[in-house]
Amino acid sequence: MRQNDRAKGILLGLAAGDRIGGPIRMAVRLAESLADVGKFDLADIGARYLDWWHKDAFDTGPTAARVFTLVDSGLSFPAAAQQVQTETGEQTAGCNPAHRSAPLAMMSQLDIQQLAYYAKQEAALTHHHPLSSDVAAAVVVICHQLVHGVTWEKAIDSANTDRLPETVKAISEPNPESLKRGGFAPDVLAAAIYFVESSGSFDDALRRSLQFSGPDNYCPVLVGSIAGARWGMSSINRSLLEHCTILSRVQAVAEHLEQRY
Repeated sequence: MRQNDRAKGILLGLAAGDRIGGPIRMAVRLAESLADVGKFDLADIGARYLDWWHKDAFDTGPTAARVFTLVDSGLSFPAAAQQVQTETGEQTAGCNPAHRSAPLAMMSQLDIQQLAYYAKQEAALTHHHPLSSDVAAAVVVICHQLVHGVTWEKAIDSANTDRLPETVKAISEPNPESLKRGGFAPDVLAAAIYFVESSGSFDDALRRSLQFSGPDNYCPVLVGSIAGARWGMSSINRSLLEHCTILSRVQAVAEHLEQRY
């Protein structure tokens, strides 16, 4: 399998896993920023998110929604994220950044240390809690390594480097008997790792994660991006993308970014 097929699998897999629609709409704006600017530009990414918020945003999660509201009132993104962290009693360790940040792994010119750093910066636009950004960094590293053809075991080992203890546990010890359906970032990561690791194909991993999650859209989004990086776009059954109303836009930016591989 070629690297560009696995690279496109990240974004198309994310679209397949997102059954509500918010994560893919944020992820596609991040991807379009990378494609249009040609590099990681945090101010441009934030501006694109805010533009979406002004037009037709939905399924942002309460943390990002509150941050966007505060930015609209005149606060900077860092100040808004810090205020929401305070308002919520530091309860901002959600999975939204991990959901949307996977396209960073399509920046083939960067090493995993740079990618992890950018993932944390991007996460901090809305989620001040270190666990939220740490899990996002882990997802980006796993996807990047898988795209480059390393084994699953090596990708996991690479993602564990310089991670927080809660993230390491989620990556290394996903216990099927204690998986949780909520949106706490380490819990979502643990469930996603379990389903991708214990499945033999993209379709199987996503199907099992959807059965597990029920109406919640937490775990399947990460399963989609990670499994897409592992098995590639060509492994994704087209029927799994029929619900995505922005599929042509997703495909266009995926094609643009994969040309760098």
